[in-house]
Amino acid sequence: MSKVFGYPEFDQSGEKILTTYNNDYRDMLMDIRVYHLAAGSVKRIKKTGEETAVLLLKGRVIIHMEGREYEAGRKNVFTEGPWCAHICTDTEIAVEAEGESEILVQSTLNERRFPNKLYRPEDAPWYYSSIGKFGNVAKRRVSTIFDIEIAPYSNMVLGEVLNDRGNWSGYLPHRHPQPETYYFLFDRPEGFGASFVGDQVFKSIDGSFSAIPGGKLHPQAVAPGYQMYTCWMIRHLEGNPWNQTDRNEDKQYLWLNDVEF
Repeated sequence: MSKVFGYPEFDQSGEKILTTYNNDYRDMLMDIRVYHLAAGSVKRIKKTGEETAVLLLKGRVIIHMEGREYEAGRKNVFTEGPWCAHICTDTEIAVEAEGESEILVQSTLNERRFPNKLYRPEDAPWYYSSIGKFGNVAKRRVSTIFDIEIAPYSNMVLGEVLNDRGNWSGYLPHRHPQPETYYFLFDRPEGFGASFVGDQVFKSIDGSFSAIPGGKLHPQAVAPGYQMYTCWMIRHLEGNPWNQTDRNEDKQYLWLNDVEF
């Protein structure tokens, strides 16, 4: 049985491994890693038979892609929007760190060739979800970088969520058939939250991740005083891609939609 939560650390080379196709989190059907880049270092990525998304989490970098250079900067995930390169099989990308930086690299199997794209902050604006509902304790900011509507050629979904201090996300408790991975960051190093995977509960901390099998309920909460960032990554299933309407809220909690707090 695959594991559903992890507390990985960076190794000496600056790599943090979350899920792979054959490790304890293989049910996610994705290869997801985070890289810490020292100033002046270059991370080169080229994969055959896979599509890849390279998401800037923090720092200043130059992205080299298809003979062009793009400068990207992000102070942190709490104050600025995402820069993300999405590339198809056999495409080489190089991320040159101008200062200390971190990137998340999400890949999955995909033989399709499609136009490579760099998503900028203005391409994935934040919007607020659940304003005023459930006593306003589930209000959060959501950004979808790409999904089946934006990138129908992709086998993945990539987005970001910012929980307000003490608030919930993924609420009402919901499920969908497709596997989903959450990567958590907090605005202070001692920040923490609670991550639910079915009937199991885990303490989410800075740099931890949740590997949610298809069909499992997965709400999240953050402790008062802290902001929680979640990078959410979904793998489409063959013949059953995820879309916004796939949010299957558990029926025992539906009564909350009709209550004024």
